[in-house]
Amino acid sequence: MESAAPKENGHTTGGAAAEAKAAAAWAEITVTDAAAVPKPTPPPAAVAVDPRLQGISDAIRVVPHFPKQGIMFNDITPLLLRPGVFKDAVDIFVERYRGMAIAAVAGIEARGFIFGPAIALAIGAKFIPLRKPKKLPGEVISETYVLEYGTDCLQMHVGAIEPGERVLIVDDLVATGGTLCAAIRLLERAGADVVECACLIGLPKFKECTWLHSLQIASEHWTDIDKSAVHY
Repeated sequence: MESAAPKENGHTTGGAAAEAKAAAAWAEITVTDAAAVPKPTPPPAAVAVDPRLQGISDAIRVVPHFPKQGIMFNDITPLLLRPGVFKDAVDIFVERYRGMAIAAVAGIEARGFIFGPAIALAIGAKFIPLRKPKKLPGEVISETYVLEYGTDCLQMHVGAIEPGERVLIVDDLVATGGTLCAAIRLLERAGADVVECACLIGLPKFKECTWLHSLQIASEHWTDIDKSAVHY
């Protein structure tokens, strides 16, 4: 759904805020005969930008010093107060994942529960909540992961996934990727085929910027989260 690195619950340390989308940049080349060197051509993704993205970005509020001093918290609640923008955020992911034979959407507690069910319904997939300890009744499977000042744990119900089912993981924000890694390990232990991780916000300081697809000028694409791509 850490001090020098962003927190996994949707905030960062220092003055870094969640930026909208990284614009493409090309190095300038100084030559005596400019005509001899063709100008760099931006990738196709830079030609057409989805107009919905700016509205989504504008609806995310950065709250300084919350929940404590030095933390910049990325608050998605203003987006939820704008039904049209909320729908745009869901639709962008639905358009990406519809037709990919995804059997289940797994949402990470807690803000993954906001977007995950809507995406799951739209693409005809079941929704699986990945919860903190002692939140799910019955038999569960657990995955513990390390944070800067201790450990945390994700759990899901035994039997929620059938071996080989294609799964999409949803959370609101990707920072260091620690929580997503734990979610991937948990699902793979249950036999899932994790297709991708989908996050609304990506913190630019902690990612690699690659040309992913035509939705955005520069899609932020993590390439080293347990071999599963992250799209946002």
